[in-house]
Amino acid sequence: MSTAEEYRRFGVLETRATSPCYEEWSLGVADDVELIALLDELPEPKRQPNLLFAAARYLGVPAGPFAGFRRAVLERWPEVAAVMLAKRTQTNEPGRCAVLLPLLAALPQPLALLEVGASAGLCLFPDRYSYRYPGRDQLDPADGPSPAVLECETTGPVPFPTKVPEIAWRAGIDLNPLDVGDPDTVRWLETLIWPEHDYRRTRLAAAIGIVREHPPLIVAGDLNEQLTAVAATAPEDATLVVFHSAVLPYLSADERERFIATVKGLDAHWIANEGMGVVLADAPPSPEPDKALFLVTHNGEPVAYAAGHGQSLHWLAR
Repeated sequence: MSTAEEYRRFGVLETRATSPCYEEWSLGVADDVELIALLDELPEPKRQPNLLFAAARYLGVPAGPFAGFRRAVLERWPEVAAVMLAKRTQTNEPGRCAVLLPLLAALPQPLALLEVGASAGLCLFPDRYSYRYPGRDQLDPADGPSPAVLECETTGPVPFPTKVPEIAWRAGIDLNPLDVGDPDTVRWLETLIWPEHDYRRTRLAAAIGIVREHPPLIVAGDLNEQLTAVAATAPEDATLVVFHSAVLPYLSADERERFIATVKGLDAHWIANEGMGVVLADAPPSPEPDKALFLVTHNGEPVAYAAGHGQSLHWLAR
């Protein structure tokens, strides 16, 4: 996929109807020969739309018409490129816990959670968030309502949990673990949130407050090099769950195959929340083919489609 095609796809499938600003910017960049030429000078993993847009906003470029964005990026390209090279799109979206919760709550308790690509570890705390699903009472942690409330629209035969999972142990692996005690890190996480998504900024702040009180173990390193060793430290009397969201596209084909083989060899449940075609080449038809939904799989079997930020969940009939 060319850089222009990647930006067009981002505008049409990912941001349409949810971020008018990013939709306009994406389609504008896709048709802009000068911007595409600059982006193509960067390493391929650094050309991502969300990375460019976050880098520009991190430097103070306001959300607004494409013409203003284009002018600012061209005028400040060395600064923008430097941020893109230094930063990563480690969108640590706690809302994704809402689409993982039905699977986690159905497993034998307590759980030992191991997230690969954990970023700051915000998704390691499904037991400390409150959840709102349509037509259901709010589901709260055992000690009462959480300041971080995750709302998720649902369709299909979702096995709604009656209580949050019991977590006995939690750990993560990431090439570049993020420290939510660092103000600049928090500012970057905030900037990664799309301009119109104020609700996501609110829950990010609440989730960060929770993680600051209970810092998780996040091991720095390559997931393929660290997975087996970190998994071996999980308590034996807990159900080990290895999970990840929007991580595998950052691996080469060989690295992805190695990871899948390794995780299948563990005595663990494997939950993946990844883009279509990443884990399974053949998947059930998407309920919204005009959107870039994630496919949620359990031990390699498809169970649901989910929106990328956890805002909706479509459970598959089995």
